[in-house]
Parts: sequence; structure tokens; C-alpha cells
Amino acid sequence: MKEVMSFVKPELLLLVPVLYFIGAGLKRSKIQDRWIPLLLGGAGAAMAALALLPEVIGRPGAEVALAIFTALTQGILCAGLSVYANQLIKQGQRGKDDEDSK
Repeated sequence: MKEVMSFVKPELLLLVPVLYFIGAGLKRSKIQDRWIPLLLGGAGAAMAALALLPEVIGRPGAEVALAIFTALTQGILCAGLSVYANQLIKQGQRGKDDEDSK
């Protein structure tokens, strides 16, 4: 987990809990579970772009392209971490339920 988090820009770590709660909302909707990670990846990339692109407005195209690439990869990493957090919570609850039933 530490290894993956080292790839995420510190200012974008806030996206992880935000995406977790978005995912929880999507889970309660009529959207099929298989689409939730894809939607979280898109939402993460969009929010990362909103955070990163203002820094490069008016700069050369290469810097803008790099910011877009960074936004995509950071958004996907943050979405992956939010899904990972969700699974850790689920597994922790299962383990607790298993211990309670003994």
C-alpha cells in the first residue's frame, strides 16, 4: 500500500476518500457493480484535471499534455486506492463477523 501511495501526489490524496464516498453512493444506485471502478476512474481523472490544469493554463502544449497525462494517471491511482480501501473495510467486517460467530 505504501508503495502505491508514494506514486500519488500529496495534494491529490484527498481524492481517495472523496472517491470512496462516491463509490458508496454508486453502490446504492441501480448502477451495476462492474461499472463502478470505471466510473470512479473517470471521476478521479476529471477531479485531478480540475486540480492540475489551472497550473498550466497559458503554458506550452507539452506542459498541458503532461498535466493531462498526470491527471489521468493520478485519478486512476486514487480510484484504485478508494476501491482498495473499500475492500479492506469489507474484509475487516467479514473477519469480525467470522470471529463473532465462533
